[in-house]
Amino acid sequence: MSNNQLGYYLAGLLEGDGHISLPAIGHTTLTRILNPRVIFTSHINNLGLYAYIQSRLGGIGRFQVVSPNAIRYIVGDIEGIKRIISLIHNKIRTPKNKTFNKLIQFLNIKYSLNIEESLLDHSDLKSNAWFTGFTEADGHFGVKIVEAKPKSEIRKRSISASVQVLFKIEQRSYDRPTSSSMEPIMREIANFLSCKLLIIKNNQKLLKLKTIDTLSAGVYSLDKITHLINYFYEFPLLGTKSKYFKDWVAIYKRIKSKKHLTESGRSQIKSISSNMNRGRLC
Repeated sequence: MSNNQLGYYLAGLLEGDGHISLPAIGHTTLTRILNPRVIFTSHINNLGLYAYIQSRLGGIGRFQVVSPNAIRYIVGDIEGIKRIISLIHNKIRTPKNKTFNKLIQFLNIKYSLNIEESLLDHSDLKSNAWFTGFTEADGHFGVKIVEAKPKSEIRKRSISASVQVLFKIEQRSYDRPTSSSMEPIMREIANFLSCKLLIIKNNQKLLKLKTIDTLSAGVYSLDKITHLINYFYEFPLLGTKSKYFKDWVAIYKRIKSKKHLTESGRSQIKSISSNMNRGRLC
């Protein structure tokens, strides 16, 4: 992956699994210098992914185990943060760009730098690795298996056996740190996937003013999934989800070749799907 595409990938990953921590500018009672931090939080199985990212960033940053299943990759030194800024500058698509620009402003003031404000990216999603990074954080590769059930006294119609692959991304309707809507980027993603954006209502409140609905974009048809697979072949996943994707494609190919209609084919699909997502140990 080129540095340019790595920048797009990191931008998507940061917007899904990342957090920018900004200390206050000014005098402090502490003797040490307070710097901002860029923090990625992920499942422990993604340690290899973040070790790779660390190597691509020149060895910057440190790791922290926060629970038996979660790690953080933390970049807190000034040179490391400047390196990340240079890679993802003008590549962010969500309201997190507001926080990113506050980070730039912080560095400009504290270290007398002259980094330009980062513009919100509106490039074609299929042209770069941003969506790969965002999927690495928040995408879901799923398989739906329905067993055949005969007509009965409590079931008016029989149910046919079926197998379906699906891909889905969901986000809260508002970005908490900036209190900004996530709908524009989720509509971009829905257009990219050629699907409708669903708004799932709930009763939670944000800042006692706005309902925190869930925005969902997903695809199920084989034609649309074919286009998605081609995208990930061009801009590959790098973390644990690359393994989920490989299993998912294996099931997709069996459905395309009608093997899911045979007993042996369905057995193979069940075996593969049992090892995906939460079923995978590494």
